[in-house]
Amino acid sequence: MKIGILQTGHAPEVLIERSGDYDQMFRSLLGGNGFSFQTFSVVDGDFPEGAQDADGWVITGSRHGAYEDHPWIPPLETLIREIRDSGKPLVGVCFGHQIIAQALGGKVEKFTGGWSVGQTDYDLNGKTVTLNSWHQDQVTELPEGAKVLGSNDFCRNAMVAYGDTIWTVQAHPEFSNEFLKGLMRTRGEGVVPDALLQAAANRQDGPNDNAEIGRHMADFLKKARA
Repeated sequence: MKIGILQTGHAPEVLIERSGDYDQMFRSLLGGNGFSFQTFSVVDGDFPEGAQDADGWVITGSRHGAYEDHPWIPPLETLIREIRDSGKPLVGVCFGHQIIAQALGGKVEKFTGGWSVGQTDYDLNGKTVTLNSWHQDQVTELPEGAKVLGSNDFCRNAMVAYGDTIWTVQAHPEFSNEFLKGLMRTRGEGVVPDALLQAAANRQDGPNDNAEIGRHMADFLKKARA
């Protein structure tokens, strides 16, 4: 099964040598499932010809906002709708979670409650899962037909499904604890409030459920294609 990775941003250059870029993180997270991968760096204008170019799709995170005026965002939204109409499975993470909601009629905003950074607990169908988060933007209005699967008090639309073929998550199951530490150093200081960075640092070495959510994502991609 071929997975097309729609890359919408790049990791900080100083972290790429050790952790890899965002597409490589997803290759690692989803590896071992019989997938082949092709990256399309849409943030740099590299787009597939259409939904038929892969059997399933993943949209990565980004430092950009879904509501910002970038030339690659409108064609990405068009591609998202094409993938939905094709029935091919689609998974979105952080920015991917947000741009899918926006493309399908929802609303994304810079959240008035501020940032979510570091290991964060979510209620997923009655079970607590812990994932690394890094976002200020949120999906504040869902498209028609969207179903919330996971949430917490800060982010009510944290995991969302659209029918049986689209699944999205606001947090970052592809981010290792080590990468998150680097992100806090390179993109956090002077941007994220110091108190939040300190709280995240206090919890940064704890266990997470990245592997479990990665398995869920892989199973979703395979099942939705079946």
